[in-house]
Amino acid sequence: MTFVPHVLRSRMAAGVLAAVTLTIGLSACAPLIVGGAMGGALVAVDRRTSGAQLDDQGIELRATNRLRDQMGNRARAAVTSYNRRVLLTGEVASAADKELASKIVSGVDNVAEIVNELSVTNSPTLTERAADTLITGRLKASLVDAKDLSANAFKVVTERGTVYLMGRVTQREADRATDIARNTSGVQRVVRSFEILTEEELARMLPKPAANEAK
Repeated sequence: MTFVPHVLRSRMAAGVLAAVTLTIGLSACAPLIVGGAMGGALVAVDRRTSGAQLDDQGIELRATNRLRDQMGNRARAAVTSYNRRVLLTGEVASAADKELASKIVSGVDNVAEIVNELSVTNSPTLTERAADTLITGRLKASLVDAKDLSANAFKVVTERGTVYLMGRVTQREADRATDIARNTSGVQRVVRSFEILTEEELARMLPKPAANEAK
């Protein structure tokens, strides 16, 4: 596995936090965008197949549209798909609506599993949403700065101080990322939704060094 030097990682981590601060300053509701402006240093091999990546994009789009069309303002549901495993976070008006949301999403093509973490409660305030955005940024920065992890292997979602971790990772990576999340300021709870790989499976997925590298 190729690791980024510590100094560069620290600069990248600082850049992530700067981006979070700017995002919150512009709008508490604005989505957090991390990595795009920092060049190719964060680009790594996605552990999903290209087909799974396309399916995840389609799942998120179709599920979001169906929830909005069928549930309207009775739900504020965020759909996150990783390797066809769907995480539902946000709020619904009732327990019946929570069950309905799962039923709606289960009807979307290519969905393999649903993790329904919707809360039956009122929507968070702008301050709470801003705090969640900051937590996500802090955690992503810490994952970037961790020399023994590939930050690209993790997807992070935060709702009301609860951090949801997704990804195709080894048990060692899962435990390490969980420990980082639990020690991130503002995190109240960590929920893991990982697909666990063996070290051998991960080794087969990583790019092989060129046989004849230029001298």
